[in-house]
Amino acid sequence: MSKHTSDPSIYNNSNNSPLTSVIEKEMSRRRILKGGATMAAFGFLSTLGLTGCSNNDNNTDDSTTVPSGVELGFATIAGAKLDSVSVPQGYSAQVLAPWGTPLSNSASEWLSDGSNTSEDQLHSTGMHHDGMQFFPLDGSSTEGLLCINHEYIDATHLHPSGPTSDQGARPAEEARKEINAHGVSVVHIQLNAGSWDVVTGSRYNRRFTAGTEMNVAGPVADSDLQLLKTKYTVEKGNHKLARGTNNNCGNGHTPWGTYLTCEENWPGYFVNTAAQDEGQTRIGISDDGTRYSWETVNSADETETGEFARFNVTPTGNNADEDFRNEANGHGYIVEIDPYNPDSIATKRTALGRFRHEDCSFGKLTEGQPVVFYSGHDGRFEYLYKFVSSKLWNPTDSNRTDRITVGSEYMDQGTLYVARFDEQGQGVWIPLLESTITTTGQTLGERVGTLAEIIMNCPLAGDLVGATPMDRPEWTTVDPNTGTVYVSLTNNTRRTEPNAANPRVDNQYGHIIRWDEGSIATEFSWDFFLFGSDVTEDASTNLSGLSAGNALGSPDGLSFDPRGILWVQTDGGGIESTNDQMLAVVPSRIADPDSGTPAINSSNQNELRRFFVGANGSEVTGIAFTPDQKSFFINVQHPDNWPYSATDATVETPSGTLIRPRSSTVVITKDDGGAVGV
Repeated sequence: MSKHTSDPSIYNNSNNSPLTSVIEKEMSRRRILKGGATMAAFGFLSTLGLTGCSNNDNNTDDSTTVPSGVELGFATIAGAKLDSVSVPQGYSAQVLAPWGTPLSNSASEWLSDGSNTSEDQLHSTGMHHDGMQFFPLDGSSTEGLLCINHEYIDATHLHPSGPTSDQGARPAEEARKEINAHGVSVVHIQLNAGSWDVVTGSRYNRRFTAGTEMNVAGPVADSDLQLLKTKYTVEKGNHKLARGTNNNCGNGHTPWGTYLTCEENWPGYFVNTAAQDEGQTRIGISDDGTRYSWETVNSADETETGEFARFNVTPTGNNADEDFRNEANGHGYIVEIDPYNPDSIATKRTALGRFRHEDCSFGKLTEGQPVVFYSGHDGRFEYLYKFVSSKLWNPTDSNRTDRITVGSEYMDQGTLYVARFDEQGQGVWIPLLESTITTTGQTLGERVGTLAEIIMNCPLAGDLVGATPMDRPEWTTVDPNTGTVYVSLTNNTRRTEPNAANPRVDNQYGHIIRWDEGSIATEFSWDFFLFGSDVTEDASTNLSGLSAGNALGSPDGLSFDPRGILWVQTDGGGIESTNDQMLAVVPSRIADPDSGTPAINSSNQNELRRFFVGANGSEVTGIAFTPDQKSFFINVQHPDNWPYSATDATVETPSGTLIRPRSSTVVITKDDGGAVGV
């Protein structure tokens, strides 16, 4: 999540404090991850009989063969505060597909005065690039489809003179341009003579915006409670529909070749000025206005029913057929997109939960076992979730071309869990089912309602079953070799009491933890991997002993490449010597830590190295790579005064020169043509 859209409000007032511990106690235990004692199942949970992705030596990854002995082949680079990006010696960085790049002939070229129209924006790359994924065409490493999230907009730069500031209704044209700058771009790219180019006019190029119709599937769509019913038609054929996807932050992909985009701070796009129910209040629907005031556009300027009015979910009619009270019910999900099929419709997978999704990653695959997806709720004191499919993994499904149908088979039926992190590295996944007993002795069904209503109110359900409040769970990623899962906990300066997994009060630098699944779906074991810190902090804060060459704060983007290299990106890190950055480490090269230390500590500093530094004002986010690992794609979001060069990302904007900044993808390549990072 960009620090610019971070919601400082605390919506979790449950006071869940599972087995609270001071840091000395928790850090003094010996690490039990990877071969520790099996945890006892909790009575009613063990009766579920659902297996998880147990990470033992017999597990095999059906999609990836991981080479052994990989090690980093670059020296850590210095921190920087420049209107340019920095990469190691021997590497180049190219600007690719910045905001406003035309994807079809229906769009004019991007204009530096901001005067492009909403129609231009509809057919061009969106604003504020975030999570992304590369999908090769025919397995190629020189041609493919880059799916890019566009998290939010900066109206100051989107419009020629910023947004209209007059009180009252927003202009329809401005609102449409802002809506069209959100969402996802599918961009056909090709490597030509050493440079990556956008294939303008390709049949693959597509935009999904905050106004695009999408299917909704899973428990919320299947419910007979008509939770998606609004004044606008919500059914076409056998499909329930929602309009648009907002605040697309982190991402994921599936083993069958589809893209997953995650709706994060979507509640701020809706307002309900009437009395809100418990679920709306808990999830954070605004009661006094929306982020961009799209709902204020005059109804006479709408081109379809509720084009703008739908963002006001205040009940005004006699029932849901007469207003947009249910509009927000279609938002807050994982959205599946088939980039290879330009005629396919994006589908919101409600079974994976409704909250502020940061990203989505799948666990290590084992034939005949469920497919598992992980996602964090990015907010202070919010929770970590996993979804376990009912269908068991069949490797032949990775080759099917009816990808959205495959998605429905693995992502519409299953069990959603929320995490409780206990002491001594033990953890419990608590199922969010109608039959689950809450901390007050009632069932979730009695307290919240049907499965569809529980799904719609995941944060409330997590409160009621005693989940662990975390320090802003953001990206998850899975080691392709071991299956160990990592999550970045970006920060939480509002924490005054520690718990086992979040041991620092006023946690301004954040940390990374990891876990292995147990023998059944309700068990896991976890430990600390890395604590962020500036080098100016003392040992009680700089628990990983970070040095000037790798000091980091606010870990956010987190991704393993197929070789087993873990890439760590930061957002608002608070490190005095450098802008936001990306670092690399190979966890398999790090020995099990001694008692009382995290995996990254003063004894192994050279294993964590700074690889990339972003431009002034920017967040470094999103990462993708070609199959041969020779081209890495990184997003630089909301820079202050960059890029100056249309091609070379390392060219610094001259002092005194002001440009209209453009969030952009940066392509990192090695000058000798080799694989990146080694």
